[in-house]
Parts: sequence; structure tokens; C-alpha cells
Amino acid sequence: MNQHLEIGWLTAFIDRPAATFDASVAFWAEITASRLSAPRGDNHEFATLLPPQGDAYLRVQRLAEAPRVHLDLHVQDVNAARDLAQQHGAKTIDSRATTIMTSPGGFVFCLVTHHGESSVPPPVAGVHPSRVNQLSIDIPASLYERESAFWSALTGWNRISSDHYDEFTFLDGGPHLPLRVLLQRLGADHVGDRAEAHLDIGCGPHKDAMTEAHAALGATAMTVGQHWNVMKDPSGSLYCLTSRDP
Repeated sequence: MNQHLEIGWLTAFIDRPAATFDASVAFWAEITASRLSAPRGDNHEFATLLPPQGDAYLRVQRLAEAPRVHLDLHVQDVNAARDLAQQHGAKTIDSRATTIMTSPGGFVFCLVTHHGESSVPPPVAGVHPSRVNQLSIDIPASLYERESAFWSALTGWNRISSDHYDEFTFLDGGPHLPLRVLLQRLGADHVGDRAEAHLDIGCGPHKDAMTEAHAALGATAMTVGQHWNVMKDPSGSLYCLTSRDP
């Protein structure tokens, strides 16, 4: 099987429960210098983080369940994309209003129609330049080979091994997309039996200064490393500030 999706755009959804939704949305809007769109959905549960320039690629959703991040793949033909994803091992959860699927490792993603989005927003010119520029799919070790093979086959993107970390593989769809996808193999001490995701914010050489700035806005620094700092947003959800060029 050598068919793969033609993905025109990617959107990361920041899904948060009602109790922490407002605080979390305010935080993400602030650090991305975004304006929140008018709410939509039957219960006003959806909104878009509108960047000052370029096309939107971050959205928020109020959930009744635990916080998470999910990924929307923007394609020309949703039905054909759903059939192909199923051939590669995905499962369809719901296809009434939006086609919601899970990967073989249990990661939630959606297929949506591409409406011509193509302009990647520039870095945010805050304390230091930064941009949400990567989505990491965090995969339990027992699921890693199957999950990483699924995403490579579905997207048709090359799997690029990290020069420094055996547990990292990158899928880069090209400069026309706002996010790079990182496939991260979790350690044996990880508790959980499905793939989940977090967002990474590229800060260049300023990740430590950005850590202080985010902490002043309500985030919590969990660990500080050479190439990335692990953070928690006001909902308690993990994200990372990285030394990647924004």
C-alpha cells in the first residue's frame, strides 16, 4: 500500500474541561498573541485563536473529559481520506458533523475540509520571538513501531531520526505547514496505554527567559533541560518550550 493523504494544512486543538477552560484559553491566547474568535458549536464549545498575521492553526474546545490535544488534518476529500486512514489502521469514532478518528495507538485526530489555508503565521514578537511550531505525539513504547508506521504511511512524509535522541522521530510535511509532527517513544516507566499529544513552542536561544515569562502568566515549570523545558499550563496540561528556531 503506497497511497497517502495530501494534507493541505494542520490544526492543533487545545481541548480543555469546563473547570479550567477559560483560564487555559486566556493563557494560550496571551502567549500566542492571538485574538479569540466568536464561539461556535451547539454549546459554544469551539473557538479559534486568530493570529495577528497568517492563517489560524490553533483552536480550542471545551470538553466534559480530561484535557488533551488533538490534531486536525485538512484534506480535499474527507470521505476518501477517511477510507484511506481506515485502510492504514485508523478507526472512525464519529462521522456525522466532523470525521473523528483514532490512530492504531488511540490518538484522536479529525479529518476536515481544506479551505485554502496556506500562510504560516510568523513568530510572536513578545519578550523574545516564539511560535507553536511542533505537535508531539507521545507514544507508549509497546505501541511505537505500529503508531509511527501508521503516521508515516498515512502522510507519506519521510521519517527523520533525531541526531541526539533515539526516542525521537520527526515527520516534516514541508514549509507550507504550520506544525512539524514529532513521534516520541515514551519510556518504560510511562503510565498509560494510548498515544496522546502535547504542543512544543520554539523559542530559539531564549527558552529559559520564556519560561520565566510564561510562569508570570500562570504556567508552571516542571523540568529544565538543555534543549527543552517541560511546562504545565493553567489547566495542568503539559507543553514544552524548546530551543528550536521559532
